[in-house]
Amino acid sequence: MGIAADLSIIIIVGLVGGLIARQLKQPLIIGYIVAGIIVGPYAGVIPIEEIHTIETLAEIGVALLLFTLGLEFSFKDLRAVRGIALIGTPLQIMLSIALGYGLGRVFGLEHISALWFGALISLSSTVVLLKTLANQGRMGTLSARVMTGILIVQDLAFVPLVIILPSLSNISAGLGDLLKAVLMALAFLVAMVMLGTKLIPRFMAYIARGNSRELFMLSVAAIGLGIGYITYLMGLSFAFGAFVAGLVLSESEYGHQALADVIPLRDLFVLLFFVSVGMLFDPSYLVEHWKVILLAVMLVSAVKMLLFGAITSLFGYKAVIPLAVSLSLFQVGEFSFVLARIGMEVGAINEELYSLTLTVAILTMLLTPPVSGLVSPIYSWYKKRHVMEPLECINLSKSELNNHVVIVGAGRTGRFTANLLKDSNQDFVLIELDHHRKQMAKEAGFPIIFGDASRESVLEASQVGQARVLLITVPSLLVTHAVLRTVKLINPSIHVIARAQSQDDLVELKQDDLYEIVQSEFEAGLEIARQALLHLEYPREEVEVLADQVRRKAYAPFLSEDDHISSRIYSPNNRPSLEMVWVQIPDGSPASGKSMRELDIRKVTGASVVAIMRDDVLIPNPGSNQRLMSGDRVGLLAAQKACSDFRILVASGPLDPE
Repeated sequence: MGIAADLSIIIIVGLVGGLIARQLKQPLIIGYIVAGIIVGPYAGVIPIEEIHTIETLAEIGVALLLFTLGLEFSFKDLRAVRGIALIGTPLQIMLSIALGYGLGRVFGLEHISALWFGALISLSSTVVLLKTLANQGRMGTLSARVMTGILIVQDLAFVPLVIILPSLSNISAGLGDLLKAVLMALAFLVAMVMLGTKLIPRFMAYIARGNSRELFMLSVAAIGLGIGYITYLMGLSFAFGAFVAGLVLSESEYGHQALADVIPLRDLFVLLFFVSVGMLFDPSYLVEHWKVILLAVMLVSAVKMLLFGAITSLFGYKAVIPLAVSLSLFQVGEFSFVLARIGMEVGAINEELYSLTLTVAILTMLLTPPVSGLVSPIYSWYKKRHVMEPLECINLSKSELNNHVVIVGAGRTGRFTANLLKDSNQDFVLIELDHHRKQMAKEAGFPIIFGDASRESVLEASQVGQARVLLITVPSLLVTHAVLRTVKLINPSIHVIARAQSQDDLVELKQDDLYEIVQSEFEAGLEIARQALLHLEYPREEVEVLADQVRRKAYAPFLSEDDHISSRIYSPNNRPSLEMVWVQIPDGSPASGKSMRELDIRKVTGASVVAIMRDDVLIPNPGSNQRLMSGDRVGLLAAQKACSDFRILVASGPLDPE
């Protein structure tokens, strides 16, 4: 069957390799490369016939990879870390190339090959690192934001490297070829900005009006590959044209849908690319040159660690950030495979250097998760032996806080909660590790501590020992567990309210003896349904009763008889519980015209007024100066007896003292 049989074998073996990699918690590309080694000519386990055809198809994978990179690129992602990303990353790449060149010369490489080797090791792996950070629950941290910014600029730097490096292969004509390539690239960019930004969106609008999903996806692929082919005819990189096409299309209103449609096609061809990478690897090279490979892995890792640590510190990042960046970005990335293939095609590197680069890349990728996992223990060890810098505390009261609220996380949920507490004159302190969110909280005037809430020193700075409530608003289960372990050592009796993303998280958090768990997605869905029923003119009282029943059904299965989580609202019926009840103020009520402070409702009845409905206008969280009027429907959060006492209060006046 020729190429059809070869493609079938590659996809099946690639699937098996990907499944094994996932089981071992490794990036899928490692499984794809191993699959390529298995079907390659050197291993001979399941050899394929049309190797050259597969390599040709793999070039489409490279183009689509760069095309989607252009579609996904956004300067918004760089805004918070633009200094180190836009200035520090180019500096890191140039220094890495220089040091890599030196290492290459030590290994006996020629000048051009050594320069290519420096370029190959200068890039890190976006795929491997993002997966590692996600598995470790570190995606929301400042160090993760810094690393993401660096990786974005590194990926962008691949484009000029593709243009410049091949032009240096012929050293005598290198400067002329380089100047020509740069001028051609600039001319192409100008043409795309002037014509592409006008023509491509119009063309996509025309396609979209036809409401054909197939034609839309085909048009997206045609734009990316077609423009790539145009740059190829101009003597530039095929991948460069695809990247620029993605950038142009991302600025149109069809960018998001284009990305969603092209990703499955990209993933299939990327599989072919990484399999073709593995096909060129000779396993016997690893056996015969293991000492050189081990030395190269150690030197490359050490050089990149030192560079990233120094540059991160140079741009003002302190504490754990330089350590986290250096121990996470030391690997050689997937775009290095693309560069290595190009280097072989232009004769700048030989098969031996290709095998060395490929082996170093694979081994450093495999080392990334365990090495990156050393950040916390190393930093904890360091803190115990050194006097740490004072924490950055902003808008924090110098007086002793007592019975206040500590909020972990200054994201949207944390800031919304802080706003409500501020309006209620309740003392609170925010804790946030992300620099951008910290700045937003600072600008809002919130008291905030910049630090990791799982660290004892940070929690002590928030005076959590005297706090009454701890709110964990971050969605990460790993972060929640880490914070709980630390806070229980400082204040075992504190009431902790945590956020659960799903019912699975709810079940797991149930074991942590929390005071309350809020399942955010469920609550959002319930509120949307409640608003829909109100819009459909269902009686408000019936809607509130129905919502309460749904909550009971959702939360009750996760509560045993001994649990006190949510017992105030969602406990089983055979135990006393608070309920949301609406009581109407009758005509001629002695409470009419009086403020809630005058009535002292909370002290007299034990009920909490959470809302007032007056003439179909909702007054949420009414203040103590709010006056009740005849005809008002008052929303109470109260036990059954407290509700009865409130009805007596508004019907006949103050209760007789017991």
